[in-house]
Order: sequence, then structure tokens, then C-alpha cells
Amino acid sequence: MTNYWYYWHFKSVVSKENCNRILELGKEKLARQQLSGKSTAATTKGGKTKEKIPDGVAQSDKTIQEIKDKKTYVRDSTTCFLNEQWVYDIIQPLVSQANQHAGWNYDYDYFESVQFTKYDPGQFYGWHHDGGSCKHSAYKFKHDYKPSDGFQHTNNQQMVGKVRKLSFTLNLVDGDEYAGGDLKFDYGPHSEGERFNTCTEIRPQGSAIVFPSYMYHQVTPVTKGTRYSLVNWIIGNPFRWNMNIQ
Repeated sequence: MTNYWYYWHFKSVVSKENCNRILELGKEKLARQQLSGKSTAATTKGGKTKEKIPDGVAQSDKTIQEIKDKKTYVRDSTTCFLNEQWVYDIIQPLVSQANQHAGWNYDYDYFESVQFTKYDPGQFYGWHHDGGSCKHSAYKFKHDYKPSDGFQHTNNQQMVGKVRKLSFTLNLVDGDEYAGGDLKFDYGPHSEGERFNTCTEIRPQGSAIVFPSYMYHQVTPVTKGTRYSLVNWIIGNPFRWNMNIQ
């Protein structure tokens, strides 16, 4: 384990047996959804323009801002959701450890449904963040939802009024089984050292990463093989920055 202010990672922390067990479950659910005619495609959320952003496009502050302003970040992947308790039993201790050891100490009280994600060659997820940090980014009831509210809407009472605080990703296959598909972060123009970082620590099978949900990141296009990952978002009451209370 290594402590970064931006993220906390665990190398090969989940066993090969559990990774394969999750893979089998996820693939089975994807197949069932596809047979039933239920969509498994994950595309743009929050933007109207479906525009592929090539790998390495984020070369300047201007380009980054244009992407964010126009909401041209998009995703192209295949997903389904898992709610098995044994999957949460793997995720929850790692999130708790990362939150403590990285020094974030965020208050949270709910884990969303776990997303099983498949990236085939050519698929990707452009620059985005998983959620804002203030009350304006909080989940709203679906029947109260307006397009201006963004994508945070739900029918789950436990999620209403909450924001995503931490994001979790687990790599289910070894990085040698696919090319591309890199997880990259944008630390912002005022960061110390390099602004953009490729998270190589997550490539070994069973490796996991936890980071604040407001951080901008992307998954670059897969060029060979298939990338399988498990993603989860951990939510709580909105941050109260002015009071220095989390």
C-alpha cells in the first residue's frame, strides 16, 4: 500500500479466486440482461454530444476546460450491477482502510450498487468526475428530477440528499491481458509536480484503488483484449467546506 493524497491503492489485495468469482457472476448477469433485451450499454451521462475524445487529448488547461464546459466527455462500455453481499464484504473494508490511511476521514453512510464494467477494444471513458461535493450535486428523487440537475437521481430513499464522496475500482484481470485501458488522473493546474498521472498500480489482477469522487479521471481506449473492472461509489451528506467538517 502506498499513500498518495490523490488516491490510495492496494496491490493484488483481492485473490485470483475472488476475482474469477466476480468475473463469472458479472458475465452471467450481462448475458442474462442481453438475452432479456435489457440494455447493457453505458454511454454519455450529463452531456448531449457523443464525441470520442482521443487518448492524450488533455494537453492543456484550455482543452480540459473545453471538455468540461461542453460536457463532451463520454463513455462507451458494457455494464451491469451487482448487489451480492459477499461482493460488498470485499469492498467495504478496503474503502474504510483507504479513507483512514490516506487521511481523508470522510463521513459516509451508504455504498451504491456495484457496477461490473467491460471495456472491449475501442471502448473508453473520457474525462469526468463521479460526483460533485456540494449539496447541488446531491441525489434527488427521480420524479423531482430536471435535466439541469445532472445525472444524480434515484428512487432510493437512502440516497436522496447524499453526494458521492469516494470512488472504488478493482481490476479483475491482469493488465497483461489487455492493452490500453489506462486509468488516468488530472490533478488540476495547481497541483505539485506532474498534472496528469497514469495509475499503473492498478494493472495487476486484484489490485484496487480508492479516490475522492470529485477528482477528474478517464479510462483510455482499450486497444487489445478486454478490460474488466468493478466500480463502486460511496456516498454521504454533502461536504461542509466552510466549517471544515466532512
